[in-house]
Amino acid sequence: MTSPDSPSPADAPVAELGYEQARDELVRVVQALESGGATLEESLALWERGSALADRCEEWLQGAKARLDAARATAPAPTADGAERA
Repeated sequence: MTSPDSPSPADAPVAELGYEQARDELVRVVQALESGGATLEESLALWERGSALADRCEEWLQGAKARLDAARATAPAPTADGAERA
């Protein structure tokens, strides 16, 4: 939970956001763009922020995939009977 003095995710630099924060803000940006009530300048700013948020989410997902791949590479392989080999 954030304290009253901490910046909201929308104010935080994208590079400092966790996956869930970036994803949730991206959802809000898309909703704001789809509502159509923003000026051209506001829409451009939202689009730029949304693009950066999408890139941040992709970074997190790629990092998670790399960690899973590394864990799988070091895990013992199962034998034909389903037991793990040491």
